[in-house]
Amino acid sequence: MSMREPEVVATLLLVDDEVNILNSLRRILRSEPYRLFTASGGEAALALLDQQPIDLVISDARMPGMDGATLLAQVQQRWPECLRILLTGYADITTTVKAINEGQIYRYISKPWDDHELRSIIHQALAFQHSERERLRLECLAREQNERLQELNATLEQRVHDRTAELEQTADMLDLAYVELRRSYVTATEVFANLVNQRLTRERQTNTQVIAVVKAYAERYQLDDRTSNDLAMAAALYNIGKLAWDDELLGQPSDLLYKEGRARYRQYPALGESLLMTLEPVQDAGRLIRHHQERWDGNGFPDRLAGEAIPLGARLLKLSVDFIELQCGMILDRKLTRDEALLLIKKYTGRLYDPELCSRFIELCNSLTPDLVLTDVSILALDTRRLEPGMVLARDLHAENGMLLLNEGKSLTSALINKLMVFEASEGGRYTLFVRKPESQTPAQEGAQSDQNSVSG
Repeated sequence: MSMREPEVVATLLLVDDEVNILNSLRRILRSEPYRLFTASGGEAALALLDQQPIDLVISDARMPGMDGATLLAQVQQRWPECLRILLTGYADITTTVKAINEGQIYRYISKPWDDHELRSIIHQALAFQHSERERLRLECLAREQNERLQELNATLEQRVHDRTAELEQTADMLDLAYVELRRSYVTATEVFANLVNQRLTRERQTNTQVIAVVKAYAERYQLDDRTSNDLAMAAALYNIGKLAWDDELLGQPSDLLYKEGRARYRQYPALGESLLMTLEPVQDAGRLIRHHQERWDGNGFPDRLAGEAIPLGARLLKLSVDFIELQCGMILDRKLTRDEALLLIKKYTGRLYDPELCSRFIELCNSLTPDLVLTDVSILALDTRRLEPGMVLARDLHAENGMLLLNEGKSLTSALINKLMVFEASEGGRYTLFVRKPESQTPAQEGAQSDQNSVSG
């Protein structure tokens, strides 16, 4: 009985005018679950792309007729979902720059290449492509379901009693989440971060707490909106590079890892950046993710940056991540208390952390309550039955499964409060919302409310 061939997971097109290079690439990839096509030049490659769906093109830079950069630029224009990698020699810098600018390539690989590194880059590229396709599928699904909800909205009150509890939960959750998703790209990033958390146990889902810390710092020290948004997105996705880890590695404190596990751990910040590099709105956040494990003394990773060469946002992100992960048992072999975590951070100031930034960070954390809400007398913790129209959320609201329901800054209305109560009843739980008192609204908000009351009168 013949052995079953491995299932093909991707289709690759290899382009080079040298037969021995094509043969070498085929040899390296023959044990991988790929379907391979080859072409000896750019025109032949384009003709094949017209006939076959291709996931990834690997092209040599220097070829007679159409060079690799020109080929990949045309691939980007005609088949933008097809990933592009350029093989280049040290003398091909002009071609490489052209490929980056016009072909928007995923990576370039210098000749001669390392076989293991080449396979690894291809694996990473295809993993990124898969995650991006899944994200687009989920966005399309959300749009379709929201349109259906809008069609049913006129008669929702009559229909809700005819639906099962499961449909009630799904409908209200999608309605609330989708409306808030459109308000800002930061909110969309936090929703995507919830997908990352599905790989993690409840106690290791640290993104929400890290986001709360960086937002508190940004508000306390009045960081500009762009920096604050980049920090919030980086906090939401800082551990995206761990998605490919197995469950055993995910469950190990980082200080107990060794050999292969430690090597993979040191790769996750750079991998996180590479997964986000083609998404322009999060490229700055990706840079913060790459450098958030650098150390003030220059002994961090992946680039061993030191001092102020480390981006300020990355320095703050490291403080926030370490503060939360120390309390979750993700760094040492035991969970530290809040005070123990701050004492340890203070001990390593000047070595791991920026001394001046560390001092402000510790001062901030000492003003936070254990659930990370600022000790602000204008903030109330209320259940859904005590909510009033006009109150404004002071922090994000998540469902029991971690999905974002409402984001900070949302103004509550009677209809929205009623929907929350229906959703809460269908889920069988109780929610506590942190809101600002109506009298703590800004003058602009008070003016808008006054105008609304005048219109209503």
